[in-house]
Order: sequence, then structure tokens, then C-alpha cells
Amino acid sequence: MNSFGKMAVYGLVLVLAVLAALNAHDSLFAAHAIVFALACAIAIVVTAKRAGASADTGDGEKYLDGVVRAGTIATLFWGVAGFLVGVTIASQLAFPALNLEWAFTNFGRLRPLHTSAVVFAFGGNALIATSFYVVQRTTGARLAFGNLAWFVFWGYQLFIVLAATGYLMGVTQSREYAEPEWYVDIWLTIVWVAYLLVFLGTLYKRKEPHIYVANWFYLSFIVTIAMLHIVNNMAMPVSFLGSKSYSLFSGVQDALTQWWYGHNAVGFFLTAGFLGMMYYFVPKQANRPIYSYRLSIIHFWSLIFMYIWAGPHHLHYTALPDWAQTLGVAFSIMLWMPSWGGMINGLMTLSGAWDKLRTDPIIRMMIISIAFYGMSTFEGPMMAIKSVNSLSHYTDWTIGHVHSGALGWVGMVSFGALYYLTPRLWNRDRLYSLRLINWHFWLATLGIVVYASSMWVSGIMQGLMWREYDAQGFLVYSFAESVAAMHPFYIIRAIGGAMYLAGALIMCWNIYQTIRGNKRNEAPMGVVASEAA
Repeated sequence: MNSFGKMAVYGLVLVLAVLAALNAHDSLFAAHAIVFALACAIAIVVTAKRAGASADTGDGEKYLDGVVRAGTIATLFWGVAGFLVGVTIASQLAFPALNLEWAFTNFGRLRPLHTSAVVFAFGGNALIATSFYVVQRTTGARLAFGNLAWFVFWGYQLFIVLAATGYLMGVTQSREYAEPEWYVDIWLTIVWVAYLLVFLGTLYKRKEPHIYVANWFYLSFIVTIAMLHIVNNMAMPVSFLGSKSYSLFSGVQDALTQWWYGHNAVGFFLTAGFLGMMYYFVPKQANRPIYSYRLSIIHFWSLIFMYIWAGPHHLHYTALPDWAQTLGVAFSIMLWMPSWGGMINGLMTLSGAWDKLRTDPIIRMMIISIAFYGMSTFEGPMMAIKSVNSLSHYTDWTIGHVHSGALGWVGMVSFGALYYLTPRLWNRDRLYSLRLINWHFWLATLGIVVYASSMWVSGIMQGLMWREYDAQGFLVYSFAESVAAMHPFYIIRAIGGAMYLAGALIMCWNIYQTIRGNKRNEAPMGVVASEAA
């Protein structure tokens, strides 16, 4: 489609959005219609400028890397935003006075904003950017369908803005990891189908006969998330010009559908997608082949077949039939082996090159992420066992588990991938500073350890206090007493989160200086100052 055709489409959508805003049944829907109209107006202006510009658009390059560069910057921006909101709400739990009277800043609205910002804004942009980079390099083909990849990128940013502003205004389905309302879900579906077309189209026109295993993980993440998103978000709007809708499911069926989605959002968005990242960037940074390609294939097929069944372990001791709960436990425990197969494959890729851990902080960051992946995928199946779950569920132990996976595995492997990508995307011979990466590594690692360990202690303490009875059969502790006992651990958690945020800010400075072409004069890693002098 030429520029005039694009502007015509954007103009039509702009008019429809304005009409929707004027005739909206509630102010929340009207606000989002205005956001959509503004996005269309910006798209028209940008398209018109590009049509009149004579600058090189990159069409002559072998690979479409402009969208990867944009994705790298977006990942950093949303990462810092998500971590900042996380530190804010951790501080609100430690010091309730920080829950201000203004509704937009209270914990109830900021908490889903934090979750979605880290998972979907930070993690989603990291996955889209790296998948576009990896699929081009491993196929020897440019991204398919022209600039459709740019539509995927900007369409996804619009989804993030609509979702985030919705949370702050109170527009929500109240479904974990699936908070946006029906019209935002429809928009994400359109963007996601375009993403699938770009990825599949690139694989189809590949110049390499073999499909590298990282692409299998990326493809499984894209396809499965599409299926999960569509089924879990089946809903009937109260009005097609209103923000509210009601789920197709109800009762225990709704709960099971939600946690079939919720656990597999973790399994395929936060695990399979980032395993694709691991299988490409760890061997590239280590300059070593993957330890066992056969093991990677076994890892892939066993993981995707088993993960989809594990969701019911979120619903122990509920109205869900006992056989379904037991099924979730069985598959959760079986998942331990393929998960650790992937961990072993990643770690053993450094066979014969372990000395790189002393001199290369990027490899150090990637390896610690794999270690957190192994720990989280052991802890998850253990917590799925009913007797353990009776102590851990609804406590901070679960919060510690989720964050050791999200910050330790997802965050660290993403940071490593971005550090690898930046000098290559902007044609720099090296990063601005390796020693700043070392600072980032230790701040992030210590921040995760402080955060997760405080939540493990707090969670187990919670579970034990809630189930303590006296000789007469009465509860020993009130709920308020258990909350008071958690106060010091909430302060420790906020400190851990602040350390992680500080590391991310250092990374932003490092990447910014690298893009500008600056180089910090510093001694190589692993060399003491006297030797360098």
C-alpha cells in the first residue's frame, strides 16, 4: 500500500474514533477513543512526512533493523517505567501513607500497571525486537511483508498505552495478566496476527533449509499466546460504545479458563519466548555452539506439550474438581525435567569457556539468568504440590517466586540480549562501558536476592501465622497481626526493588552513550588497576 492509501486508512479510522468518542456511553470509552484518534493523527503526519522525504528508508539494507532498534529503545523505556511503578507500590505496602487520595495513584490501580508494564511492555518489546533480529539472522532473509513489522511495533505501543491508561482510570476486566477490556483485546489480536504473519512469512522465504531452534521457541510463544488470549478474553460488551463487558464463562469454568491462560502466559510468554532468546544470544556471546542441539529439540517438544496442562495447580482447595487439581500437579512436576534440560543446555554451552565469566559481564548476566530459570522451574513444581501449596498459596512466598523468575530470568536474559544487540544495531565496535555493565549486574543480582529472600521469609511466616491454632481451636493471630509482622520484610523488598531499578538506569545511560558513539576509557574486565597502569 502506498503512502496515500495508508493516510486514507488512517483518516477513516480517525473519523470513526472521533465519532465513537462523541457517542460513547461512558467517559472511559470516550477517553480511549480520543487516544486512538490521536494515534491515527500522528500516523497521518508521520506518513506524510516520510512520503515527502528523500532520505534513505533502509529498503536497500539486507535486514530490516530499524524496527529492532526502535524495539530496543522501547524495551528500555518500558522497563524503567515498570520497575519504577514496582518500587512505588512496594513502598506503598511498606508505608500505607503513600497511598494518596488521588485515585490514579493508589495501590489498586498501580499494581496491574506494574505487572503489565514489566510483563507485556518490557518483556513484550524485548521479545518482539529480539525475535525480529534472530529470525532474520538465522534465515538469511529480510522480514516479510515490507513494513508490516513497523505496524506490529507501533500497534503494540498503542496497545500498551491503551492498557496502561485504562488501569489508571479503572478500566479493567479484573483478570490476572488479562486486565484490558474487550476493545483493547480486539486491537491486540489484530496486532498479534500481523506479528505472526511477519514471523511465519520470514521463515517461509528463508535461505537456510534448517529452522534454528530459537525460532521454534519464538513461534510457539506467538501461536500459543494468540490462542490463550482469544479464548480467555471471550466476552460480551454491555455496549459497543462502552468500556464494560462480561466474560463468556462463569463460576469455576471462568476460574479454570483464567488460570489456564494465566499459567501459560507465564509458560509461553515469560518462558518459551525468552528461551528462544537464550538459545540464540548465549551461544553468540560465548562464541560457542549450543551444548546439545538434540537436547534443545527434546527440551522444546516436551516443554510445549506439558506446560499447557499445568494451570489447575493455581486452584487447589477450590470448587475445581479434584481430578483437575491433581492433573495440574502431575504435569507441573513432570515439567521440572524438561525445564532443567534447558537450563543444563544453556549452562553447558560455556564448556571450555568458563573463564569468560571473569572478563565478560554480559555472559555473567546471561548465566545468572539461566540459574534463576533453573531455580524458578524447581520452585514452581514444588509449590504446585498440594501439601506445600496449602502453606504457600495467597502468601508472599508466591510473590518471591514470581519475581525471582520475572526479574532473575526474564530481566537478566533481556538485559544481556540488549547489551549484545546495541553495538551491532548502531554499528559500534564496542559498548560505552563494560564496567558499568558489571555495576548493573551486581545491583540487579543483589536486588533480586534481597527482594526474593525477604518475600520467602515473609510468605512462610504468613502461612504459619494464618494456620496457627491454640488449644481451644481458635486462631492465635489475627490478620492484622500478620500484616504488622510483615512490615520489615516489605521495607527490605522495596530496597531490593530500588537496587534493581538503579541497575536499569545505569544500563540506560550505558546504552545511550553507546548509541552516541562514546567510549569510556577504562581497564579491561578481570585486570586490576595496577596491571592496567
